Amino acid sequence: MALTFVEVVSHPLGAIGVLLVALIVLTALMAPVIVPYNPTAISVKERLADPSLTHLLGTDQLGRDLLSRVIVGTRTAMTVALTSLAVALAIALPLGMIAGYGPRWLDALFILLFDSISSLPMIMLGLAVVVLLGPGVSTVILVIVLYSVPSYARLVRTQTLSLKTRDFIKAEQAMNAGTMRILFRHVLPNVVGPLLILACLDISTVITLEAGLSFLGLGVKPQIPSWGNILSDGFSVIRNSPVPVIAGGVPLILATIGFTFFGEALRDALDPRLNPERKP
Repeated sequence: MALTFVEVVSHPLGAIGVLLVALIVLTALMAPVIVPYNPTAISVKERLADPSLTHLLGTDQLGRDLLSRVIVGTRTAMTVALTSLAVALAIALPLGMIAGYGPRWLDALFILLFDSISSLPMIMLGLAVVVLLGPGVSTVILVIVLYSVPSYARLVRTQTLSLKTRDFIKAEQAMNAGTMRILFRHVLPNVVGPLLILACLDISTVITLEAGLSFLGLGVKPQIPSWGNILSDGFSVIRNSPVPVIAGGVPLILATIGFTFFGEALRDALDPRLNPERKP
């Protein structure tokens, strides 16, 4: 693990990614402590104030402190991203292993299910879920889980199919080892690594999805600070002040850059095909 971290930070883009990810994660964890104002407190007298020593990022159209809303929005983004990805991985991992190791008819059934979900446009899927459940954090998490499970399950299925023909699996089968033993002792350790790398790369995508759904009114409720809600509020008054849009957009850009750079550097460090110095 220490060697992997050294390999990640030794790459310039990886070091930038680690720095940005650490900044975002620490901001999310420390949000209740470092937030300077109540992010939902309205002050009509200070509406659309320019950045100053009192309000470092200015205020929005209701006089709410933008820095406070960005900080709490970081917590919202990370909560939604990590929760939804954890649930998606927990569902996709067993489904992918069963599809790859099970009989062909079961594999075909799972592939049909994955393809059916993947064929749905993201916005249409979000609209359908919002109509059924209403907007909210749990709704966003459900949409992201439904969107993410097929791609993760396909990866696990592909890895499982490849491992299924390996000599050590055939040796276990020849010794009449149980299916559960083979899956959890031999298949699981070999598929977790690539799956976690893909999930790390997808964090930026998930954060963007959450912001996009919230921007369209399909995600986090307007009263909850989130980067998407900040952008949505900012675009409604962009002719009066561009500051709210900038305040909501810059963290989203930094998060995308940070998690993308970190995920790619982690992939390069762990994948023996991309890192010749690491033995398979």
